[in-house]
Amino acid sequence: MGVSSMATSAAGEARHGVGYTLDGQVAVIELRRPSAGNALDVSLRAGLIAAVRRVRGDGDLVRAVLLTAEGRHFCVGQDLKEHARALESAPASAFAIVRDEYNPLVEELHALPHPVVAAVEGACVGAGLGLALCADLRVAGAGARFSTAFTGIGLAADSGLSGALTQAVGRSQAAALMLLGDRFNAEAAHQWGLVHSVVPDGGAAAEGLALAKRLAAGPTAAYAEVKALLQADGAPLPVVLEREAAAQERLGTTEDHQAAVRAFLAGRQPSFTGH
Repeated sequence: MGVSSMATSAAGEARHGVGYTLDGQVAVIELRRPSAGNALDVSLRAGLIAAVRRVRGDGDLVRAVLLTAEGRHFCVGQDLKEHARALESAPASAFAIVRDEYNPLVEELHALPHPVVAAVEGACVGAGLGLALCADLRVAGAGARFSTAFTGIGLAADSGLSGALTQAVGRSQAAALMLLGDRFNAEAAHQWGLVHSVVPDGGAAAEGLALAKRLAAGPTAAYAEVKALLQADGAPLPVVLEREAAAQERLGTTEDHQAAVRAFLAGRQPSFTGH
């Protein structure tokens, strides 16, 4: 279905931007700056938020999302060369991109009602890790390596990393990963529940697409309610119970639920339309 944001760098880099394609009812959003480890510069940040907004604009054409990257690495984080130029030319506003670009991107990704799968190969570092943690499920190549990285350059965290990492692995482990900044591999990420599955190197995109297609064929209205419930992490029990009851009432009126009950009683596999 075409590309949402593509550009050519001053150095002549052939692929530099964010790809957006539809594979069935899966929107595939692909970072395309492989020669720089898919470092997030102004072009990639703009392309990402445009692609996420296009998911919403495509309406019923999209029922799941795959976030992936071209080349050996998923994302090495913020482009530090770009950041260094900003520190040199306008230090007072060098961090405006956090509020102006990263925060809206993370908020829009989290707000998607669609299930989102991230396929991670190679390095997934800093804001790249924050981006991967915006997904609901993550598939990693066996050689993938992760790091929070921020304290290594005298910073704390952005891109929602502190909250998402704490939710994923618990406060104690998140503190260790953020304070020490140590690298960890795909096996450790899997053991901690940070990734859904680990596959042979080079297979994350295919496995992620298969998982996204499975989700796209499922009860997407129910998935949207599940995502909303999970975002209430830490809410008091009465609040959780009321939100669950309200979600069940809404889903009980959907065609998907009613047709699935009839299919179950008739011994058939249900077919879901998302309505």
